[in-house]
Amino acid sequence: MEYVPRFSHPLLQPHRDDVRLSVISLLGGLLLWFLGLHSQGDRLLLPGWATLVPLCLLAALELVRRTAPAFALVAGTLGVVADQFTQGNLATVIMFADLVYAAVVYGTPQAARRIPVTTGVITLAVTVGFLAWFRKPEALLIGTVTGLVSFAPALTGSILRNHRQAAVAARLRAEQTALLAEMDRAQAVTAERARMARELHDMVANHLSAIAIHSTAALSIDTPETSVRALSVIRENSVQGLAEMRRLIGLLRESDDDQEPTAAPTLDGLDALLARSRTFGADSGLSFTLDDARPPGLKLPTPVELAAYRIVQESLTNALKHASPGPVAVTLAHARTALTVTVTSPFGGGRPGPRAPGSGAGLVGMQERVALLDGELTAGPVTLDDGTKMWRVRAELPAEDESEELPT
Repeated sequence: MEYVPRFSHPLLQPHRDDVRLSVISLLGGLLLWFLGLHSQGDRLLLPGWATLVPLCLLAALELVRRTAPAFALVAGTLGVVADQFTQGNLATVIMFADLVYAAVVYGTPQAARRIPVTTGVITLAVTVGFLAWFRKPEALLIGTVTGLVSFAPALTGSILRNHRQAAVAARLRAEQTALLAEMDRAQAVTAERARMARELHDMVANHLSAIAIHSTAALSIDTPETSVRALSVIRENSVQGLAEMRRLIGLLRESDDDQEPTAAPTLDGLDALLARSRTFGADSGLSFTLDDARPPGLKLPTPVELAAYRIVQESLTNALKHASPGPVAVTLAHARTALTVTVTSPFGGGRPGPRAPGSGAGLVGMQERVALLDGELTAGPVTLDDGTKMWRVRAELPAEDESEELPT
């Protein structure tokens, strides 16, 4: 069974370096006393062994220079004063200087600020006092010794403590910077994953929905004409979906050759997009129209063009999945600093032919795209003046005309 000590007070467990310092200082002081090397003249009132009392006291205080620096400094001050009434020992004075240093380094912040000031004032007072008393240049030597024993250790300890605090503060700042960098990296990874998910969904969902609808039709309607037409649509969407996937992979992969990545789709490709939708939705009784009311020569930022294209693409995909027979209208308009995209499709009622299941991620992706551009998106059922129920997706994207040149 492991032995656990009953008492673990810091005063009873001095640092091993303090123990070494105490033992070395005590042995050095005893050697000086044994050799008769005293720091002062004979004191007739006290015997020679009295010098050992302050020496032993200061050596004992060295054991608690870290754990009780304030107590060690106060008791050490009394010990060094008592040493002045004996023959004196240089080791006692050196140990007192070390206690002053330790009180600044290991003491409280208040003590670290006050001790250098106090010792400086004492040094100045001793110098001025002895000059006024002796009126001899030798008084400056006493002030210098006082400063070396008290003010110099306090100043050294203050400088060291400030350096340690600066090092700790720098380490904390480095840790905080690393933490913020890691948070930024995680947010960037999350945002990039969300962007990839939106791109993947918007590019592939349209083609896979058409494949699902026509494959279901081919299985449910067993006629050669239906099977051939369904297989043709399936093949076309498979090829187009594969091309879209290759384009996305090419954008994500770092290329070492001189090939340039394929340009992102723009609103100029809506005619081809609606043409494919007409082919896919013919069996479901859907018709598709495009009303482009944008001014001629309008040039919009690339992110806006891509977002608008994806919104129309996702809306058409949803119409192919869920809309009732009727017209699907796409409207584009630009007024001053905003591009408005509106897609309406029949809502409610039954529709012939099979339907493809939806995941609900398309509307979320559209909302994310619009939010990234600080735009507004509304999606939901509306009732027209003639009582027809429609599903309308309307997005307003801030977009200025980049074709307008600023005056020079």
